[in-house]
Amino acid sequence: MSNERLRDALHSRGKTPVELADHLDVDPKTVERWITKNRTPYAKNRHAIAAFLEERETYLWPQATDEAKTSEVSGSEIVKVYPHRNSVPDDLWDRLLDASTTYVDMLVYVGMFMTEKPDLLNILKAKAEHGGRIRLLFGDRDAPAVIQRSTDEGIGQNTISAKIDHALSYFRPLADVPGIDIRTHDTVLYNSIFRFDDEMIVNPHVYGKMAAHAPAMHLRRLSAGDLFTTYADSFTAVWDGAKRHEWES
Repeated sequence: MSNERLRDALHSRGKTPVELADHLDVDPKTVERWITKNRTPYAKNRHAIAAFLEERETYLWPQATDEAKTSEVSGSEIVKVYPHRNSVPDDLWDRLLDASTTYVDMLVYVGMFMTEKPDLLNILKAKAEHGGRIRLLFGDRDAPAVIQRSTDEGIGQNTISAKIDHALSYFRPLADVPGIDIRTHDTVLYNSIFRFDDEMIVNPHVYGKMAAHAPAMHLRRLSAGDLFTTYADSFTAVWDGAKRHEWES
């Protein structure tokens, strides 16, 4: 039986078995055996392959790690938990954004606190120009979930909608920059998600509390863990159902 998941992961990333072998410094025939004979690589190679292909190790080789081990590793993906999002140090936000080169993803309703970083628009534009993928997801101002959230926070029915207008106006200069995509969504926002390559700040929402006053988790992706990937998959699910924002002329 062949390992079709590994074969498909290589194909979807535009990589060949030879390129993978070169990356790992192993014989190409070894990689072929991993694919065609479903041989399981040693742990160090599984970690390296999963990182190279940006896939979960547990997806590529589900038989190699048991549930208990996956749970243990997933716990190690939590770098720190903060009691409130506004307790996350400014220099951590700065480090995560400045160090990211491949992915910057943001899922929010508003997210205006991010605009407090000096020169944010130029930083995001420069990252896109150097091959980074920037995906920004804001709430749909007219969505029932947005209006309900504004009411639940006790700040008035249309307050968050007005804040979304403000945020979109701020980010409008990035609308036509290649590599940057801005969409709006109408989902119930269970978590705000801020991804910077293989690190992430997740801001779980609490009923009756503003997002800034709800907890936040700093996560770092590990190839054998599932926690980081769970939130990355959630972002993708919202992204796939969102619509590209149409800017008024």
